[in-house]
Amino acid sequence: MSLHTNVHTIEWVNPSTARLIDQTILPEKLETVDITNYKDMEGAIKDMLIRGAPAIGIAGAFGLVLGALELSEKVNDSETFFNELQKVAKVLEDARPTAVNLAWAINRLMKYAEKLKSLEVKEITAKLKEEAIKMHKEDLDACKTIGDHGAKLVPEGATIMTHCNAGGLATVGYGTALGVIRSAYAKDKSIRVFANETRPRQQGARLTAWELLQDNINTTLVTDGMCAHLMSKGLIDMVVVGADRIASNGDTANKIGTLTVALAAKEYGVPFYVAAPVSTIDPYISDGSLIPIEERNKEEVTIINGKHICPDGVNVVNPAFDVTPAKYIAGIITERGVLRADYKKSIAELFASVTA
Repeated sequence: MSLHTNVHTIEWVNPSTARLIDQTILPEKLETVDITNYKDMEGAIKDMLIRGAPAIGIAGAFGLVLGALELSEKVNDSETFFNELQKVAKVLEDARPTAVNLAWAINRLMKYAEKLKSLEVKEITAKLKEEAIKMHKEDLDACKTIGDHGAKLVPEGATIMTHCNAGGLATVGYGTALGVIRSAYAKDKSIRVFANETRPRQQGARLTAWELLQDNINTTLVTDGMCAHLMSKGLIDMVVVGADRIASNGDTANKIGTLTVALAAKEYGVPFYVAAPVSTIDPYISDGSLIPIEERNKEEVTIINGKHICPDGVNVVNPAFDVTPAKYIAGIITERGVLRADYKKSIAELFASVTA
């Protein structure tokens, strides 16, 4: 079964349910979970049943709709409804701080809700649901366009390295970095992929390798520490990764370990690309130092498959993301085209055209 054609990472199931793939049990099992209230959606985001910036954004949108549905059963006047919905929005937005798509999606729906205040609560809720479902389709369309733009950058017969999972599982389907790989593979079956395992949660090993093998793409799994060695031997032609937040100067937050890959790529002359929808760009922060970095539970580092791998009492830090400076990025592949340095200028021009 091909993930990007037959399986949605998250989808709305009428009348009041969001269904998502439980990514914590892949690749051993492919199972879905039905979410029927916003608190459970908060938990699904926090516990990484769903992860990846674009997918988290849609999860947040669906979570807000679930909250609206709950409120619509208890609240009649639109002013009270909107005030209570703001509280739901704050809970969902705080579930994971680094991926800007979560705040972007929730803010988009809240601005839309504010415009609807003159309507009945039930009608506001129905329109919010329609808008969230529209956002779901937009994400899938954007990923396919990102893939098509990115495929033009892939040399014939290329070997591509990727880090973490920026595939169909990180979006509603198809993927960003893996969207580029999928679109390139559709034209050239000789391309190969090296997938970094991505400690500590092994998204590369568990999710990326699983996705690519479903699509019969030649995939080799490597540990994170092998990337520089492979590049030094001339075995990698390009790198393409996803993003959780991109600052207005092009600095990019992605899964921890991405900076290491970018540094090695710079040293060995391997072009390093970021693939992400425009919604991942945060035009309100000037550089990567202002991106909040989520610190996760130390047990993600100290325990693998239920077994402790280190002595009790050892100090642990577990930042979930790092920031790659824009100077290491050859291009940012979006649904609006490929952005190039000077990123401060190209990103400003992009947002000027979007808002024009």
